[in-house]
Amino acid sequence: MRKFILAAASIAALTFVGPASAQSPIVIKFSHVVASDTPKGKAADKFKDLAEKYTAGKVKVEVYPNSTLYKDKEELEALQLGAVQMLAPSNSKFGPIGIKEFEVFDLPYILPDLKALRKVTDGPLGARLLKLLDSKGMTGLAYWDNGFKQMSANRKLIAPADYKGLKFRIQSSKVLEAQFRALGSIPQVMAFSEVYQALQTGVVDGQENTWSNIYTQKMHEVQKFATNTNHGYIGYVVVVNKKFWDGMPADIRDQVAKAMKEATEFGNGQSAKENEDALADIKKVGKTEIIALTPEQDEAMRKAMMPVYKDVASRVGQPLIDEFLKETGRGPMN
Repeated sequence: MRKFILAAASIAALTFVGPASAQSPIVIKFSHVVASDTPKGKAADKFKDLAEKYTAGKVKVEVYPNSTLYKDKEELEALQLGAVQMLAPSNSKFGPIGIKEFEVFDLPYILPDLKALRKVTDGPLGARLLKLLDSKGMTGLAYWDNGFKQMSANRKLIAPADYKGLKFRIQSSKVLEAQFRALGSIPQVMAFSEVYQALQTGVVDGQENTWSNIYTQKMHEVQKFATNTNHGYIGYVVVVNKKFWDGMPADIRDQVAKAMKEATEFGNGQSAKENEDALADIKKVGKTEIIALTPEQDEAMRKAMMPVYKDVASRVGQPLIDEFLKETGRGPMN
């Protein structure tokens, strides 16, 4: 696969005529791993429309959804090598390449609501985290929402004991690994595009995701139960190859940045609605029983996962965790 990515990067370098050319548009290949009808998919398409409009065709954006170009494990390397110019990986993806600070977003119950999230992403802390990406050859442009995660399995998930012994698919994140181990589950790292088949065949017993991802990937067709936990958050960081971005003419870059800002506002506005609609559609299909926790059951889940904070403090950084909690204004247990 690395040879394939290198070959693609070589072709990209040959076909990118550079900022000085007035004849050919600057091509931005935007690769992502979810369906087009998800919040991220719709935001990517909105960015394409706006970027091409604001640059009067001097920029052409090619969007590749649903892992049609690269899977989870391949896309960041492809960006760093220049085979694609833009991605929107989940926060979890940056830990394995050495920027462990982004895994703070994976801590269970660290974000009480979208208002607290926005305070982080739109403030100095969010800007500082984006700056860490420079050292990996990429520039962080925006934070995109997917939404809050729910649990699903072919067993009712109500109490922490219900998770014991189950195999759960996770993204590659030490925080998520610690989360499921705290529940007595067996975490298994797996590409997003492979989850449906793994659930269908019993390779894994369950997974965690937003309602929109569960619905668009048809996971609700192969999971008997889903619990409305809102225990975690899935968000994305839109990144662009730094060399490519810095090499773009300033006036064009400004217009692309404007398009990104507006696409971000559009996509984040869509996120909550998409998840509400997806939950309604899952209920309508009727293959998955939706479980709502009582306040007491919710508190038991929170307590069961609190050891995760201590387990990953040395990895993510205790000062960062403290600052994050201070910004959100709430602790995970309240």
